[in-house]
Amino acid sequence: MDEGLKTIIAFLETVHPYDGLPQDELARVAGSFSRREYHAGEEVYHAGEPLKGLYLVKRGAVEVLEPSGGIVSLLGPRNSFGERGLMRSGLAVTTARVTQDAVLLMLPTGEFRRLIAEQPSFERFFQRGRGSEHRESDLTGQKVERLMAREPFTVPAETPIRTAARLMRDKSVSSLGVTEAGRFAGLVTVRDFTNKVLAADLSPDLPVSQVMTRDPVTLPPNALGSDVLHVMLERRIGHLPVVEGGDLVGIVTQTDLTRFQAVSSAQFVRDAATAADVTELAAVTARIPRLLAQLVGAHNAHEVVTRLITDIADTVTRRLLSLAEQDFGPAPVPYCWLACGSQGRQEQTGVSDQDNCLIVSDDATAEDMQWFARLARFVSDGLDACGYVFCPGDMMATNPRWCQPLRVWRDYFAGWVATPDPMAQMLASVMFDLRPIGGDPALFRALQEDTLDMAARNSIFVAHMVANSLKHAPPLGLLRGFATIRSGEHKNHIDLKHNGVVPVTDLGRVYALIGRLPVVNTRARLEGAAEAGVISPSGARDLIEAYDLIARTRLEHQAAQVRAGTAPDNFLSLPELSDFERSHLRDAFVVVRTMQSAVGQSRGARN
Repeated sequence: MDEGLKTIIAFLETVHPYDGLPQDELARVAGSFSRREYHAGEEVYHAGEPLKGLYLVKRGAVEVLEPSGGIVSLLGPRNSFGERGLMRSGLAVTTARVTQDAVLLMLPTGEFRRLIAEQPSFERFFQRGRGSEHRESDLTGQKVERLMAREPFTVPAETPIRTAARLMRDKSVSSLGVTEAGRFAGLVTVRDFTNKVLAADLSPDLPVSQVMTRDPVTLPPNALGSDVLHVMLERRIGHLPVVEGGDLVGIVTQTDLTRFQAVSSAQFVRDAATAADVTELAAVTARIPRLLAQLVGAHNAHEVVTRLITDIADTVTRRLLSLAEQDFGPAPVPYCWLACGSQGRQEQTGVSDQDNCLIVSDDATAEDMQWFARLARFVSDGLDACGYVFCPGDMMATNPRWCQPLRVWRDYFAGWVATPDPMAQMLASVMFDLRPIGGDPALFRALQEDTLDMAARNSIFVAHMVANSLKHAPPLGLLRGFATIRSGEHKNHIDLKHNGVVPVTDLGRVYALIGRLPVVNTRARLEGAAEAGVISPSGARDLIEAYDLIARTRLEHQAAQVRAGTAPDNFLSLPELSDFERSHLRDAFVVVRTMQSAVGQSRGARN
């Protein structure tokens, strides 16, 4: 395999929905892409010309224009565009022009249509009615308050230019608001210092008011992204103040617009993969809440948001494994680091602890296991420093119980399946969500296949797992009301995790067990269960739609908290929702309870 193809494969593994393809199919698709380079100002496609396939931005930026010449969107890496005949949803273009030197990958029309026909994930992503949820690049309808950088830095008009420049350097910003008598009066940018101070040989001791742009064009927080694009393009500016009641409340920059395109998720992965130490990794993960708010604000589907957030955790974990091996030397025998819980299912949100374990080759000696204990401590401590706090239940590789040779893991699973007491059910539930993150995944594959087969054939174990899946009930009260938390810090709230998504997660795990499905993502399990006939098509459709609504509500709640400057959590106050939203959320919970009853009765009748 040549290096060019390897590079494309590595890139596609970070792009949805290509990331879900089997390795052989991914390699085939990667080989179908052609690589094209464009310089800023070049047109990729112009209205009326034939567009021969689907374009995927690998590097750079592309603007998409409507027939009148207006900007529809700005696209960055990981974004796709194509002709209207190809994409009934997603971004269909009339004209596309490169704004920053770009590398584009082009998938021929025939190959794209084959993927649509053969891969359900592609058909869902590009052509079904959920397209608006996936148009992460369409910022034209977004409110400015979701795009802007909050808490902008300001200086009084009499501040020396030198002092203002140092503040911009220290705060890593490219502009400052300037105030007079406490009110917003102007804007000064790095470009002003270059063109008006250095080029004009002005003294840096002059007041900043002499080089600022006085009374610049502004927008209110409730303006739209399209307003930002039009003002920036018409006036050829890169910074736009957001003013409310005469006060500067934010600044939108071209960088903010680019970040909004979900480009930042790829940037996070790149920054994490190249971090020199834990401190740099923690700086990357500290930006995740804002990324979450941006992704949710762009109306991405919840499974896309959580996948992108989880990708960052995966990369951080792999980087920590690499840094550990740099310190301790190479691993003495093969190993596999696995994530469980929400990271294992690729469903992380803005609130995540760490759940992980280590499978070590049976060739390991007692001395080797001491090396892996050091590895586990290094990685787990690093994850905690990066915001993935220690698991309260000690489900981590630092616990010797969860850092064992493969033969011990086989004994664990065999024992849990043979004797499904409550503790075994709990442990099996956690371990059925395992996903390899680093090391040699082959150590896990055979174990997973054998365990699924063994568990599915044991009707008593399946019955216990079904019973275990019914322990988390949706928060339904009497008379079409909700059962809220009765006391404590979160009184009168509903828990969107334990009483919202967890009941569906538990059902998905049972369906996967019954159908012997190796996937661990909840939505993928529900879809796989429908395809395997484990649940009826109508039941699967209703449950998936209910899950989508509950999971989306949870993310929107967390994103709103991030935008308000508070830490995200899973506890929703019902007054946050309109009557319409409450009605639909309750209907979703009713569907979940109905499916719980169905699986309980079905398995009970068989055993």
